[in-house]
Parts: sequence; structure tokens; C-alpha cells
Amino acid sequence: MTAPLTVEDDELALLTDLYQLTMIQAYWREGMDDRATFSLFFRRLPAERRFMLACGQQHAAELVSQLRFGERAIARLAATGRFDAGFLDWLANWRFEGDIWTLPEGTPVFADEPLLEVDAPIAQAQLLESLLMNLVQLETVLASKAVRLVMAARGRPVVDFGLRRMHGVDAAVRGVRAYRNAGLAGTSNVLGGLRHDLPLNGTMAHSYILAHDSEREAFQAFARHMPDTTLLVDTHDTLAGVREVIALLQDEPELRIGAVRLDSGHLEQLAPDARRLLDDAGLGEIKIIASSGLDEQAIDALLSAGVPIDAFGVGTRMGASTDAPVIDLSYKLVEYAGEPRVKQSPGKANLPGPKQVYRHLDAAGHYAGDTIARRDERLDQGTPLLVRSVSGGQPDADGMALAASARERVLEARGRFPDSLTRLEPGVSDYPVTLSKALAAWR
Repeated sequence: MTAPLTVEDDELALLTDLYQLTMIQAYWREGMDDRATFSLFFRRLPAERRFMLACGQQHAAELVSQLRFGERAIARLAATGRFDAGFLDWLANWRFEGDIWTLPEGTPVFADEPLLEVDAPIAQAQLLESLLMNLVQLETVLASKAVRLVMAARGRPVVDFGLRRMHGVDAAVRGVRAYRNAGLAGTSNVLGGLRHDLPLNGTMAHSYILAHDSEREAFQAFARHMPDTTLLVDTHDTLAGVREVIALLQDEPELRIGAVRLDSGHLEQLAPDARRLLDDAGLGEIKIIASSGLDEQAIDALLSAGVPIDAFGVGTRMGASTDAPVIDLSYKLVEYAGEPRVKQSPGKANLPGPKQVYRHLDAAGHYAGDTIARRDERLDQGTPLLVRSVSGGQPDADGMALAASARERVLEARGRFPDSLTRLEPGVSDYPVTLSKALAAWR
């Protein structure tokens, strides 16, 4: 029997590391069921990032509320011979009954700040570690890369072309959700775009040009089939391709061509030449789209040099986040049975207890710094960021509603960034994150 392409709904609870199940069986045997708090955070920003864009945590929290160990899952675990029959009966009735606090989707986040915290009986909270880390890691990495491309493009559309080189089908589809939140204008990924409400964009492949007897014939046929389309002009010679587009429109002015796409060569030379040819022919309305191995540094360099490009298609370097493909997320126990817990390993210590993050603005409305506080304290200044997204095992309507405005939240945040957060070059973030006096004393 062919294995399913992706994780099926009744398998999701099995998407965990073995030690989660062996630990919760040990908790079950020992009768340990006091309430615990686990915190999901990272200790250091990647060297290439001045902030991360928290993404996926509310989606993950909602999935957790639906986790079940169905009959098939229990049978498969029993077949391993590792688990007690009584424990498997307990798993069959397992339901998440705790609370999950999250940053709203699209919130900029910094080192040591929780992206989410889970409050639940310890076995329930422990089971979620691997799944939560996987879900939040991917979308946060991709959203954090994508928003840098959006910033580099300076208001010009950026479109996702990365499906073919992303790390698996799940990443390709869920990545579009992260791209939408980050502010991308569209995607070539049909399933991802339809599922996550991001406009579909695309042109043609070089194979379409080569399948016809001439470039002119290919352009003519495609423009007739797809009015306002974008034509790929670099199959043979980029500028010769632009001239073919011009000649086609001179012969058939009723055809509508929206843009030409440059996918190879020296864009800093070809784009101005293409723009000049189009303008001289009275075709100033035809836009120029650039692709071919772009990242935020390349886009920034092109626009800083005044190269006339109207939109960008970005694939591999965004889809794999090649300069910072991971964040070192941690999911740590920070309270059990009402007592704070702290891991003291060198370089891997964590902040104890349930927490809240307060964000402060300066007089101009820009981000001025954050304070990480105990959840049970109230600071006189700053806006608390963590909201309850799951309450008593059920999605909290008010908390979850914030996920729908993630794209708008990112846009607003970018308008509040101090200059240090808008820089694209690698460097240590100097954004101040401090501890409240109460949390510092608790530590």
C-alpha cells in the first residue's frame, strides 16, 4: 500500500518524538498530573536577522485542540510493544484540556520572548513539544525571510516562485500562509494560494517557447490564450525577445500584454535596456518583472541603483530561507505544581515561570523596547502581547480572531520599526529587551 503523501488527520497525534510518549507514560505510572507551564522561545536571533516574525503559533494552537489518538493510532502504538495496555487506554481518551497563550500571528519577536506558552497537566503539555516546534519553526522562518524581501522591494510586489525547491509538500503549502502574513503579493503555488487566500501569479516556462517553431509564434499564441499575461523573454536573447514583443504588438495592437519577465543575465543592464525599448515603442504600460536567484540583498542593490523593475519573483532563497534556514527553538518546562523551574545548563538557561511580554513605544510611535515580565504582574507602561488562544482545551474566539489580521499587523509593525530593525545587512540587533524586576528576582 502506498504511504500517504502528507500526515493524515488521524495520524497527527503520532507526529511526535518517541521520548514524548515514553515520558508521559512515566508520568502516568507515577501519577504526576499537576499543572505545568511550558514556554516556546529562542535564545538567540540568527546572525542574519534583526528580528523574527512570529508565525504559525495560533494555527498550531488550534490544531492542538483537535488532537486525538484514534483506534488506528492506538493499534500502531500497541504493535511497537513499548507501551502498557493501561497507558494506551489512557491515550485513547486523551484530550488537551489546558490553556495556550500565544503572540498574535505576525508579531515581531526577539530572543527569550515566548512565542507561546502552554498551561496544562504535565503529560498533556509534554506531548505537544515536537508538533508545536515543527509547526512554529517552519512558518516563523519563512515569514521572517519573506518580510525582509517585502521591505527590500520598497512597495513593489513580491511573488513566491519557490514551490519546486521547498523542503517537502507540507512546507510548500504552509509556507504560502507565512508569505501571506509577511506581505507577499502572490504565489505561483496553486494549492497554497487557494488554501491560504493569496492571489495566484505566474507566467510561462522556457519549454513553452521551445515547443513552438519561433519565439514570436509562442508569444502570439500565449497572448491570445491569456490576455494581460506576462511573457518570458530570455529563452534565447533577452533584448531580442523584448523586440519580438514590440513587433507583435505593432502587428496586432488588440493583444494585451501586461509585463515581460527577465529570468537570467545581468538584470542591472538588461532591465534599463528593456524599459527603454518598450518606452520608445510607446509601450510604457508594460511592466518589467525580474526573477532568477533573487534575495533581499539583490533586490535592494537593484533598486538602490535605480534599475527600473516593477515586481519580483523569488523562489529558492526564500523557500529554503537559505541564509537562516532554522531558529533554535526551545520548548522548556518553566513551572510545575506552582513552582518555577529553571534549566541551568551553560548557554541554555531559561527564564522561569509563566510570562507576559510588554512592548513599549516612543513619542513618535516607534518600537522603543520590550519588557519580559511575570504573567501575574501588571506593568504601568507598555502593551501586553501574549493572548489566550486556547482556553480549557477549546479555541478562544477572541484570541484566535487576531490571527485573521496578521497581514495588517505586520504592515503596522513595519511602520513602527526603528531604523535598526529595517536594515537588511547582517548584524546584532540592538533592540532592547529587558526583564521586569519581579521576573529578574524570580530568576
